[in-house]
Amino acid sequence: MKLAINTSKLTTKSQATIPGQIRKLLGLHPGDSVAFEVNENKKVIIRKATPIDFEFAKALEGTLSEWSSKNDEEAYCGL
Repeated sequence: MKLAINTSKLTTKSQATIPGQIRKLLGLHPGDSVAFEVNENKKVIIRKATPIDFEFAKALEGTLSEWSSKNDEEAYCGL
């Protein structure tokens, strides 16, 4: 069910503003974190992040050491 379509343009740093209607719908305020979920059809769901999202990310952090080199940091620092 589609309620509305909102758009936002990426900045040169690949950042986007979450439209006011969406922020209100999700109850987002400055300083809040959001979670992005991507399904098998490459559709993205954005939602307000929950404590379990942070725990999940922290649990994965230790398994991603192969991407924590100086070269990787330089290559991806602008993302």
